[in-house]
Amino acid sequence: VQLQASGGGLVQAGGSLRLSCAASGRTFSTYVMAWFRQAPGKEREFVARISRSGYSTYYADSVKGRFTISRDNAKNTVYLQMNSLNAEDTAVYYCAAGPRLTIATMEYDYWGQGTQVTVSS
Repeated sequence: VQLQASGGGLVQAGGSLRLSCAASGRTFSTYVMAWFRQAPGKEREFVARISRSGYSTYYADSVKGRFTISRDNAKNTVYLQMNSLNAEDTAVYYCAAGPRLTIATMEYDYWGQGTQVTVSS
C-alpha cells in the first residue's frame, strides 16, 4: 500500500490543523493505521493509532484530548484532527499502516512521506 500525507502547514499556538493520509490499493481496511511524528533532533514518536474498523483508538499522553484520529475506509483515508496546538507539536508527521494494534514504530510496514507541521508561539 502507498500512503500520501497532506494537510500540514504553519499555524499559531492554540490553532487547529487536519492532516489526511490517502492510501492506494483495495486493502486499506485490512490495515491498522497510525500517525507518528518526528521533531528536529528527536526520534520518531507515536501519536495515535486506529483499528481496522475505526472503533478502537489510542493516543499518546501528550496529545490525548487534543488530537482525534479517524478513518474513512470507503475513501481509503485516515485523518488526524489536531486542536489546541502548541510549539511542542512542531514536527514532521507521518502516517503508517501495519497489521497489528501497536504503538511500536517497527511494527508498521508502510509509511507516508511526511507532512510538516509548524506551530508558532
